[in-house]
Amino acid sequence: AEGKGGAHTAAALPALGLGVFFQSAFVNAEGEVYTKDEQGAPLEEPVVTGKPTEVALLNYGLQLGGSPEDAKRGVEVVKMDPFSSAKKRMGACIRTKDGGLRVLWKGASEIVLGLCTRKMNPDGSVTQLSERDQDELKALIGDMAQQSLRTLCFAYADLAPGHAPPGPETDIPENDLVCLAIVGIKDPCRPGVPDAVARCQRAGIVVRMVTGDNVVTASAIARECHILTPEGEAVEGQAFRKMSYAERIQRFGPRLERLQVMARSSPTDKYDLVHMLRGLGEVVGVTGDGTNDARALKEADIGLAMGIAGTEVAKKCSDIVILDDDFTSIVTVVRWGRSVYANIQKFVQFQITVNLVALSINFVSAVSDGHAPLTVVQLLWVNMIMDTMGALALATEPPREELMQQAPYGRTSPLITSVMWRNIIGQYIFQLVVLVVYLFEGDRIFGIDVVTGECVQPLGASWDDCDNWHKFSHNRLEEEEEKADLILNTIIFNTFVFFQIFNEMNARQMIKVNIFDGILENHIFVAVIVITAFLQTLMIEVKFLNDFVDTTPLDTNQWIACVAVAAISLPIGVLMKFIPFPDEDKIAEWQSNYLAVLTRETPKATDQLMAQLGDTEKELQQEKERVAELTRRINQMQHTLDDQNRELHFIKDKLIEIHVPGTSYSRLSIDSTCAGRMGTEHVNDAYAM
Repeated sequence: AEGKGGAHTAAALPALGLGVFFQSAFVNAEGEVYTKDEQGAPLEEPVVTGKPTEVALLNYGLQLGGSPEDAKRGVEVVKMDPFSSAKKRMGACIRTKDGGLRVLWKGASEIVLGLCTRKMNPDGSVTQLSERDQDELKALIGDMAQQSLRTLCFAYADLAPGHAPPGPETDIPENDLVCLAIVGIKDPCRPGVPDAVARCQRAGIVVRMVTGDNVVTASAIARECHILTPEGEAVEGQAFRKMSYAERIQRFGPRLERLQVMARSSPTDKYDLVHMLRGLGEVVGVTGDGTNDARALKEADIGLAMGIAGTEVAKKCSDIVILDDDFTSIVTVVRWGRSVYANIQKFVQFQITVNLVALSINFVSAVSDGHAPLTVVQLLWVNMIMDTMGALALATEPPREELMQQAPYGRTSPLITSVMWRNIIGQYIFQLVVLVVYLFEGDRIFGIDVVTGECVQPLGASWDDCDNWHKFSHNRLEEEEEKADLILNTIIFNTFVFFQIFNEMNARQMIKVNIFDGILENHIFVAVIVITAFLQTLMIEVKFLNDFVDTTPLDTNQWIACVAVAAISLPIGVLMKFIPFPDEDKIAEWQSNYLAVLTRETPKATDQLMAQLGDTEKELQQEKERVAELTRRINQMQHTLDDQNRELHFIKDKLIEIHVPGTSYSRLSIDSTCAGRMGTEHVNDAYAM
């Protein structure tokens, strides 16, 4: 924040007014000005700390030639009221050098100005604040607000001699104040804020400004930051507070999409807005830095606290702390959040495909001939590829700007989208068909003859065509059969693994056709692919690993067949992306249209429903008022009963029992005090059975 003014303003202020202004700036403040270091040596430039508004005011006081030491010298602070977002002002009561009491107030210009009945003139005289003066000051405030200046009004009052100082239970006087000055503070947009807001809007995020500034200033700043659009509206917190839910929806839209600025808002207004948006099904993120923002931060789905200006309460109530207090960092948070979510979806798509294919091929094989082509150790290796290395490869995809072009994920959006199911089903069918063909026809496709072993003959050849058939015994035939099965199972296992390697590349891009876009930028992904392929080669070709994994070395043609067929999954993945499949937004639109047809929804019916909702809210409000009235009456009756009980106890304590001989009565003497309380001042005696 930056104070607007100049040195000529100091010359225009009278000496008394300038002194009071310095007291209000340096004494009635929540910031500090340090002119010396820890060793007591003077600093070249004063160091000002505090909230941005306080820093601006303190710097402005220094520009006018003020000194914090001079303003505080001989002044005793009797009581201070820190800034309240509900009152929009802060005040202090001080005892001046001459022993008098003076109250200092500063805050929202129109609010503090409303407490003023007098003004200080340039000559130092104090006169009544006429309606014309008020109109001129309000016009000045409006002009400054249109220039994106936040206006603050400084006011004071010297209490009459003998006036009791405010105590812990009494408030600082705030009536009959003298208007001293009106200052404007410029909150310049940081260079990247308009662009960051535009990026959020392109990403489908509705950016709203909730501020304590007046509506003119807030609207000007919002336009400068590209938050307030021609279709949007600005509203004051008080007006929003008085609206029912139906009135808000009718004015701002079903999702309050036209509400873009809320000015002069209280913490309750901010919480109410967040609560209503969440009730409408929106995912809400809230930024805040003060203690009064704690409720809204806690209520929001994502609370973002400021790391520099934020209080500890705000940080504890938030989910994320923005260390540099920059709005552009929020865009980074959104981009990283979407990247993490997208990477999870990529991994889930990859994992489901692997599991479905592995379970299906083993199930088909077990049902057909009683054995599974993928052994336990092989499935463990596949599981390592799927869970460990696959997660490492896909989870390390860096966030890309294209994520900010997508619509946000809804609260009820499924993790597995229709696009993911399209990719999963396409790859599943292709891989399963290839592996099933290998399972039943692999011996013929790859020329594996069980009977003649290494003597491979074409189909239809006779037994005599093999010259060394006599070398085979029955046991030899069983061994050759096991070897042939081992070769076929190795081919199936090898093809299955390379299916997953290439499908891992497909999983990088669930929508885009070019799956290799940016692949070299992710060094971890490339390393995982290379390491996986290398380890798979070792498991097939290294002898001691063959016995452990139940594999056997393959020849060159078999290797080429495994890798080439597995690589077909890349064009299959590309072709699948050309298959039209409605996204979730389109499905939701169809469902909405279907429900509209079922309910015969028309604009007239919508208006009737809104009117019924408004009537229901009014009835509910009336019932609340009725309950409140009954509660008040019950409390009043309770107080009456308590008073009567106290009266009875008082009478009981005052009654003196006197026994009269020869009678069946007890005479009770009532003193005059008790009789007076009973309303019978002339009663001296009373008798009771």
